[in-house]
Amino acid sequence: MMHIVMDTAGDLPTGWVEKYNIDLIPINIIHEGKSYLQGIDLNYEDFYKLVEQDHAIPSTSQPSPQQFIEFYCQIAKPGDTILSIHVTEKLSGTMASAYQAAEELKDEYKIIPFDSASGSASMGMMCKEARKMERKGATIQEILKRIEYIRQKMELVFTVDTLKYAQMSGRIKYLQAALASLLNLKPIVELKNGILEMGEKVRSRSKSLELLLEKMKKKVGNQLVNIAIVHARDLKTGEKVLEEVKKRFNCAEATITELTISLAAHFGPGTIGLIAYPIQE
Repeated sequence: MMHIVMDTAGDLPTGWVEKYNIDLIPINIIHEGKSYLQGIDLNYEDFYKLVEQDHAIPSTSQPSPQQFIEFYCQIAKPGDTILSIHVTEKLSGTMASAYQAAEELKDEYKIIPFDSASGSASMGMMCKEARKMERKGATIQEILKRIEYIRQKMELVFTVDTLKYAQMSGRIKYLQAALASLLNLKPIVELKNGILEMGEKVRSRSKSLELLLEKMKKKVGNQLVNIAIVHARDLKTGEKVLEEVKKRFNCAEATITELTISLAAHFGPGTIGLIAYPIQE
C-alpha cells in the first residue's frame, strides 16, 4: 500500500484529504511560549484572532524528526511505501526532518521524502496526481517522474493586500513596510528557484489582481493547465479571481483553497495567489 503524506505548509481544496486519501502532518505554531499543531488545535480563524488580539505574529516551525517517526508509524504498517511531499527545503527544515525519520525507519518502511520546491496548493496538486496515478496502477518510479515534471513546471504568483503582517513578522524592514502602507502599494510575490521574491508594486487592489492574472497568463499562455486560486481570509475575492481564471485560461481544472498559516503569517489576510502547471509534457 502507498501512503501519501503532506505537511500543512501545503494547501488542499475542501474534500481532497478524503477523496485522495492524503495524510497531513501538522506544522508547529508557537505563540507566547505555547505550541499548537495547525489543523488540530489551531485553525485559520484561531490564528487570525491571535494576531488581532495580541498584535504579534505566531512563529512556525517544522515537525521534528521524532514527530515524523511517530506519524509514519501511526499511519502505516511495516512494509508499506510512504511518499512524503513537503515544502521547499530553502524555506523550511521540514525535508531534513523527513529524511532523518526515513533513515531511522528504513528497515520497516519504504519512505520517499520529496521536496516540492514550493509550497501552498502546489503540494496538494502533486499529492492528488500521485494518488490518481497510484489508483490507475502506476509504479512509484512513474509517479515520481510525473511529480518531478510538475515540480519543474509549477508557477506561483501572489499579490499581498497589506504589508502589516510582513512588518510584524520581520520579513521586511519597518520603514519599507510603513512607506508601502502609506502609499497603499500592493506588491506581487513570485516563486523563483524555491525562494519567494517580492517584485512589482502597484497602487490599488484592482490593479494588483489584474497584474496577478497577467503575470500568470504570460507564464502559461494557452497551454492546458491545472490551476489553483489560494486566498487568505478573503473567499469573496478568491471566487471572483476564480471566475476570471476560467474565462482567461485554458483550464483542465480550476480549484480554490485557503492559504496555509505558514504563508499567511507573513503575507496576511487578503493575499490572493495563482498556482498552475501545464498538464501535458
